[in-house]
Order: sequence, then C-alpha cells, then structure tokens
Amino acid sequence: MRMHRKNNLDARLDGCAEILTVCDLSDKNMKRAAEVKDYFDFKKIFGNTNPVCLEIGCGKGKFVCETAAMNSELNFVACEKISNVIVDACERALHDGLKNVRFLNCAAEVLEKYFPPKSVDAIYLNFSTPLPKEGYKKQRLTHPRFLEIYRRILKDGGKIYQKTDDRDFYLFSLESYKQADMRVLETCEDLKNNPVEGDVETEHERLFKSQNKAIYRIVAEV
Repeated sequence: MRMHRKNNLDARLDGCAEILTVCDLSDKNMKRAAEVKDYFDFKKIFGNTNPVCLEIGCGKGKFVCETAAMNSELNFVACEKISNVIVDACERALHDGLKNVRFLNCAAEVLEKYFPPKSVDAIYLNFSTPLPKEGYKKQRLTHPRFLEIYRRILKDGGKIYQKTDDRDFYLFSLESYKQADMRVLETCEDLKNNPVEGDVETEHERLFKSQNKAIYRIVAEV
C-alpha cells in the first residue's frame, strides 16, 4: 500500500534542517551518485570526536532517540530513505533536545557518499524489510553487496547489530556474513526471553512481541 504524503512535509523537513541531511539524488544512478563524495565532518557536526554509530532504516526514531539519550558519550547518525517517515524521527529528536543525533535521508546504496572510510564504530539494522521473494534478494540490507559497503565505512573491529522477526531473513543474514568473511560473535533466536542489557526495543519489536513472534538477533564483526 502506498503511503500518503504527510501534510506540510516539505515545511516540516525544512524545520529539521539543523539535524537533517537530505541526499541530492538528481543522478538516479546510485552507484555513480555515491562516488561524488560529500563526507560528513563529524567533529564539526557533533563538536567532539566521540565514536559514531549508524542506524540504517531508523523509521520513526524510537530506537535511535532512546539509545542516544542513554549514551551521551556516543554520536548517532540515523538513515532512512522515506522522507514521510524520517520527519517524525527528526521532530522527536528535536523535541527531546538530543545533541548527539543527526539524520540522513537517503538509501543505503549511497552511504559512502557521506561516510569516510573506516569512520563508523557500529551499525544497527533493526527489523529491515526481509523482501522474501527471490528476485529481491539483492535488495536485502544484509546481502553481500551491502555488507561490502558496511565493511568499507566501519572501523576495523566495527560491529553490526541486527534484529529481525523473520527466520528466513535471519538465516540468510548468517550466511551472508559468512560469505563476506565477517565474524558472527553472537546469535539469539528468542530475544524476548533473553533480553540484552541496554538494547532498546523498537516500535516493530514491541508489536511483534505482543503477537508472540520470535525475535532474532545477530552481532557480527568486520
């Protein structure tokens, strides 16, 4: 189902300009667009040299805002390609007065346009769309083509934290990490009954738990 465009969306996005970067994708070839670098200067953006964490697919921002509030010693960039959704996350961060969160309105394919090599300490993939049809396999955010992007922007020893409610996607991801020569440090097939201290529950996660769905978690290392 197509999402209706929010009322006054452009004005609302403009109101978030101090914490939001909207990707210029006038070039629809995302691979070529990613080659035109516009690297973030994290020291200038955040006013410090704290470690940088990246959430890909932040939705309405519950996870990143709550995690940032609990970890003032870390900086967070939250990426979301749907403008209609990211505006809610930005407004939440502004309302909460968070100084260690910024937002990027772009697809994962162009992350290297903004993130210098070896600049990210951790990546969070929370309930990414599993895209179960075989023809969409290359669009899954843990397909090896995306893992290679993550490898280039992650620092050596950087980690990927993934949660999903889809077992097939979980198994696919485990195989993808193996193919990409990444080390799987942790797995969990029942996060509801084995919670991780400090791990913030997302909007989708709360819903899935209420439906008694299994929640899977992977921690992988570059």
